[in-house]
Amino acid sequence: MSEMRFNLIIAGVGGQGTLLAGKIIGQAALMASLDVKISEVHGMAQRGGSVITHVRAGQSVHAPLVSPGEADFLLAFEVLEGARSAYFLKPGGLLIVNTDRILPMPVITGSVPYPDDPLHSARSLYQVDEIDAMSAAVLAGNPQAVNMTLLGALSVKLPFSRDIWLGAISLSVPGKTLDTNLKAFDLGVNR
Repeated sequence: MSEMRFNLIIAGVGGQGTLLAGKIIGQAALMASLDVKISEVHGMAQRGGSVITHVRAGQSVHAPLVSPGEADFLLAFEVLEGARSAYFLKPGGLLIVNTDRILPMPVITGSVPYPDDPLHSARSLYQVDEIDAMSAAVLAGNPQAVNMTLLGALSVKLPFSRDIWLGAISLSVPGKTLDTNLKAFDLGVNR
């Protein structure tokens, strides 16, 4: 049996729940008895700026950062952030991306246009799974549960049991939001 290990990048903008998603994945890895390292680059997270989280898990992990070209997975909470971070993926790596568009300040001010198809180049280099996570989160009862829908989609690609995922989510979200978060997670799993 080969060693269980993965390198993952989570990319989004401040306020989307990227840091919580990283925490849940890290918790799941710990519950599966893996060594895990997480590093967060907040940028201007509180103002809607880019946020990138590195997650590395395996039997023994020595460094927290994923080098460009070494990520197995990229979980992108916004299309343009997914395109910007795609260089972290290894050839043939999987980009799971929310189709929602959040306009960065230069687009809002009219300095630059939002690209027509930010993922055009990524589709030729990587596997790209585009998800309308916002609609699923709204269906689950909370538009802020986009992160849980994306985690659900990712969960079927990682080697953790459903019990581990549910335990990691339960330990990481407030009790009053657990049911909604689990609904959003399941919509991502079963889409």
